[in-house]
Amino acid sequence: MIAGPAGDLGGRDVVVTGAGRGIGRRCAETLAGAGARVTLVARSAAELEAVAGAITAAGGDAVALAADVCREEDAARVVASLAGGEPWALVNAAGTNRTGPSVTYDLADWDAVMDVNVRGTFLMARAFAGVLLRAGRPGRVVNLSSQMGVVGYPGRAAYCASKHAVNGLTKALAVEWARDRITVNAVAPTFVETPLTAPMLADPAFREEVLRRIPSGELADIDDVAAAVGYLVSDAAASVTGQVLGVDGGWTAW
Repeated sequence: MIAGPAGDLGGRDVVVTGAGRGIGRRCAETLAGAGARVTLVARSAAELEAVAGAITAAGGDAVALAADVCREEDAARVVASLAGGEPWALVNAAGTNRTGPSVTYDLADWDAVMDVNVRGTFLMARAFAGVLLRAGRPGRVVNLSSQMGVVGYPGRAAYCASKHAVNGLTKALAVEWARDRITVNAVAPTFVETPLTAPMLADPAFREEVLRRIPSGELADIDDVAAAVGYLVSDAAASVTGQVLGVDGGWTAW
């Protein structure tokens, strides 16, 4: 478990979606390491239970809650589970990607990417902020975006469109909720080795092309992504809102 980047979150409730694996899991571990009570959300109950068990074994506080972020009733159920606690932050790390040439791209894949990456992010942000607004509490919302929310890439029309939408949604919600002391930001990494990206990065030609485009010559480290999320969740980021923080080795600086 990684502690430190999020400061002291002792006694605060944090929800992390997509927490069963990859970036979502590491974010959950990081925030639990900072003392937060973390609600782990994903569709796979088995994966969540494994993560909750690992966090608890390391001395953290985590509970698994299987839910589909694309369903409005599930978003409501997640935030209802926080009743009686001290809701502080939501990390929207649930996401998916299905690649393919645009002219033959299956609309079912388009809908799947948009549902999880955009609809799910909006539903969870709206439900969580509703809890804070009704209680008159400050809080944090951090959305996982991507460098593809700033640039384009062949074969990723749906994913790029979805992450551009996440960036726009982040800015709009930040402006809407700023007076209520709810900050809304996004973290936008380059390629990170996770279960989602592993099949793509296993192709030597693709990996070489990706590294060629990153000025640092390195993939993003999953701990660096989690640390960026931890900062935006922390008290130190109280005046930071509506921002998209790139963790991309300089890809979008070209």
